[in-house]
Amino acid sequence: QVQLVESGGGLVQPGGSLRLSCAASGSIFAISAMGWYRQAPGKQRESVAYIISGASTNYADSVKGRFTISRDNAKNTVYLQMNTLLPEDTAVYYCYADVRERFGAAVHHYWGQGIQVTVSS
Repeated sequence: QVQLVESGGGLVQPGGSLRLSCAASGSIFAISAMGWYRQAPGKQRESVAYIISGASTNYADSVKGRFTISRDNAKNTVYLQMNTLLPEDTAVYYCYADVRERFGAAVHHYWGQGIQVTVSS
């Protein structure tokens, strides 16, 4: 089994910055991709960014130039550096990981519990 634990959320003023972290732990052989979704109240969940093992990244148009995703493979951790935050960035952010577990060949998709980011004056 694998667990994802997010941290780094909270309240920030418009124009400010936050860095989200998501650490995976458990029976991990390799992680092929990690990323972030977000969901605002009354809105659909949307993909924010992801990064694959080869370090290729993808960003939603709404966050390009402001957010940066990175990962530390040794720590099985993905980060989302969020700069120039806007009120529209307010949402619950969910981390995910595609994990190949030890003692098996299957790849499983795991989700974190979600962490609140609020951008407000």
